[in-house]
Amino acid sequence: MRFILLVEGDTEHAALPEFLKRWLDPRLSQRVGIRAVNLGGNGEYVKEVAKMAAKQLNDPKRQEIIAVIGLLDLYGLPRDFFSPNLSDAQERYSWAKQEMEKRVEQAKFRQYFAVHDVEAWLLSDPDNKYFPQQIKNALRRVAANPEAVNFDQPPAELLIKLYREKLKNREYRKVPDGCDLFRELDPEVAYQKCPRLREMLDEMLRLAKECGN
Repeated sequence: MRFILLVEGDTEHAALPEFLKRWLDPRLSQRVGIRAVNLGGNGEYVKEVAKMAAKQLNDPKRQEIIAVIGLLDLYGLPRDFFSPNLSDAQERYSWAKQEMEKRVEQAKFRQYFAVHDVEAWLLSDPDNKYFPQQIKNALRRVAANPEAVNFDQPPAELLIKLYREKLKNREYRKVPDGCDLFRELDPEVAYQKCPRLREMLDEMLRLAKECGN
């Protein structure tokens, strides 16, 4: 049995299946698979997600699929995607989740958003061994509530800024550095500090158990 994880970028595609499994598998009687599909950016994701979800759920081996899980960064979606007059992240999250699930219209599809991007999960543990010491020190002020790092300067941009300011000759490389950091990150730490990640993992756990895992 497996999940299909639809994502928008290379870091998510490479790092998230193993990261999510490290939280899920110890809580299940049988391990589950997670296969990521990269839709190549948030614009393409929004255009293609319904078609891709239908393709996966109409596959000859569809009985092996627990659910298709969609994951997007809340940051970076075009403003005209959202209904007008949504004033904060909570309203945008709730509206966008409902809107995407309505567009896909598949009983075994769930849409989630990283608030404000998946790098928020990395900020939950500033002691990650792959963070240089100067970055660890700088991140302690945001580690208690990573999802509050917002639209003004989302987590990935904060990391880029801190690496440039603190290390001078060292850039934050989104894919290689992100993959190293996710490999070391304890998913339970991120689960406790990132409510939207917790919501997604709780639902994946529930769905897996319903399938006898």
